[in-house]
Amino acid sequence: MKKLFSFFVCLVALTTAVLAQEGIAPAKAGVQYGKVITSKNAISVQKLENTLKSKKQFSGKIEGEVVGVCKKKGCFLTLKREGQTDPIMVRFKDYGYFVPADLVGKTVVLEGNAKVKKLSVKQLQHNAEDAGKSAAEIAKITKPKTDINIVADGVLVVK
Repeated sequence: MKKLFSFFVCLVALTTAVLAQEGIAPAKAGVQYGKVITSKNAISVQKLENTLKSKKQFSGKIEGEVVGVCKKKGCFLTLKREGQTDPIMVRFKDYGYFVPADLVGKTVVLEGNAKVKKLSVKQLQHNAEDAGKSAAEIAKITKPKTDINIVADGVLVVK
């Protein structure tokens, strides 16, 4: 009985992982994920960075280019930064929605809250694993990092 139950649990987990991206609308201009929003009054990623130099947080709309999506099920995305190699991490409020992998390279507007936050080594390693990094790359993460973190209520594909 225990073996049958264990098999069933493994089967459900595998099916969930395989079908995680199924049912998520493809990333085309005008498609919304999460809360319905518009692109009106969105600021650029660069303006967000400048704003957070003097303020502790920002609430509003941000426009940017997606450079990464969680490979497991679309549970986060990353936005491109000008002149920096590390993108900005964007999570979704209460994990209430997911985004498709084909969002990479698209311009989006998201609405939510951004703040500068210190991330632990454990969290950074978890993020790297979800992003599909190799074990060697994950092992190189040995220090915490302070960076911009965004929790988005909604995402709109602009182009």
